Amino acid sequence: MLDNRQEFERAQRVLVGGVNSAVRAFRAVGGTPRFIARAEGAYMWDVENRRYIDYLGSWGPMIVGHSHPKVVAAVREAAGRGLSYGAPNVMESELAERLCALFPQVERVRFTSSGTEAAMSALRLARGFTGRTKILKFEGCYHGTADSLLVKAGSGALAFGTPSSAGVPEDLVRHTLVARFNDLASVEALFAAHPDGIACVIVEPIAGNMNLIRPEPGFHEGLRRLCTAHGALLIFDEVMTGFRVALGGAQQVLGVTPDLSVFGKVIGGGMPVGAIGGPAQIMEMMAPLGTVYQAGTLSGNPLAMAAGLATLALISEPGFFDAVSQRCARLVAGLNEAGRAAGVPFCAQSEGAMAGCYMLGRPPRSFEEVQAQDLERFRRFYHLMLDEGVYLPPSPVEAFFFSAAHGDADIDTTIEAARRSLAAVA
Repeated sequence: MLDNRQEFERAQRVLVGGVNSAVRAFRAVGGTPRFIARAEGAYMWDVENRRYIDYLGSWGPMIVGHSHPKVVAAVREAAGRGLSYGAPNVMESELAERLCALFPQVERVRFTSSGTEAAMSALRLARGFTGRTKILKFEGCYHGTADSLLVKAGSGALAFGTPSSAGVPEDLVRHTLVARFNDLASVEALFAAHPDGIACVIVEPIAGNMNLIRPEPGFHEGLRRLCTAHGALLIFDEVMTGFRVALGGAQQVLGVTPDLSVFGKVIGGGMPVGAIGGPAQIMEMMAPLGTVYQAGTLSGNPLAMAAGLATLALISEPGFFDAVSQRCARLVAGLNEAGRAAGVPFCAQSEGAMAGCYMLGRPPRSFEEVQAQDLERFRRFYHLMLDEGVYLPPSPVEAFFFSAAHGDADIDTTIEAARRSLAAVA
């Protein structure tokens, strides 16, 4: 029988750190990563055949659950026609039409193979469109691993306590301005200092990579106003929130319209995909119509397009988001009650099918508040929950993800596991 520890030792002999994405190494929580053998519905099984209720959801895309029969069937059918063409296919247009229909300001779409690639290309497009060099991002927000975005970034960078990455040249850093999330005054100060130099503001509209943090009332309205006044583009990175907090993404929830939207995760249904969308006037600055070059052999890959179309069809069914949001909210209410019963600083909150839990007395509003968590208590809680068969993201700075496959029994089991685990760390 295979063993997680042995598999990790084996992986470390041939993979950097034994993983292909840093946060998977469990450095933030300690212990041995679980090597997953299969997944179905709301569950994953490791190589030791231990089942977990999964709230990782492949970091977001599995909103209909793992291995949904309709998604798998669509991918199998597409695979039977060829794995990759490197040439146009009809499903690219079909999926782009769905995005344009759901987001009225999106008139043109460019698909990529990842959220990182989409965010990187959106920045290049913003610079090309405005003729400016500086970008403005927010401390703790994560937009992938492009060099200019790894300045005080969230996600795995935070988990390791190194918000910036080695290997990022100072020449790039000087073009990246960093403001504080939920602090409009910090943004106003940067625009005042660089009134004609900022090409764009890029933001996770509802942050998920420094755990789930909601925007304060008026924050995004203020960003919209400042960008319009200064001729900068407002970019919403909806890689996590798009099609997860609502069918129309965070911009539907917030009622604020960006200039460009970056998508990923859900629109691939678990396959590698990303996308940029926006008005034709901006998007047609891209090659082959414009002078901003962007390309990718696997962009619009037929398997990813098929998985995305099948997933969007499922989540567009009437009542889908109401049902999944209500069940996620019930889970969060139970977690909060478990924290109160244990008498420990602990809380949780959700937006749609995306949620966060914190070793804090109230939900955080900023990067600094997230960092104030009791990290040792979180590590202990994490492993107790893992022992109970509940798989949460292995980091205190990551949101967790609910799916339509999670049933009432899964919710009840998770709440009871949290009661025992929180009592044990009190």
